[in-house]
Amino acid sequence: MYDLVNQRLTSFHHDVRAGEASTFQSPHRYVWPAEMDLMAQMAELSSTERWADWHQQQFTADSESHVSVWQKPQR
Repeated sequence: MYDLVNQRLTSFHHDVRAGEASTFQSPHRYVWPAEMDLMAQMAELSSTERWADWHQQQFTADSESHVSVWQKPQR
């Protein structure tokens, strides 16, 4: 279940073991890459990499995911 306006999503998990079924929900908050960049900037981190996936494909406006790397400055 997605709630884009409030940046919330809920994932539903179902497990069957030894004939017993269990279900649980896991709430999450969706974060846009630009929001993460702002949080990193506020923490004095600098962006070093951003890819669309773990295979380091180019990140574009059409990317459905991202892998971002920030670096803490050396002091």
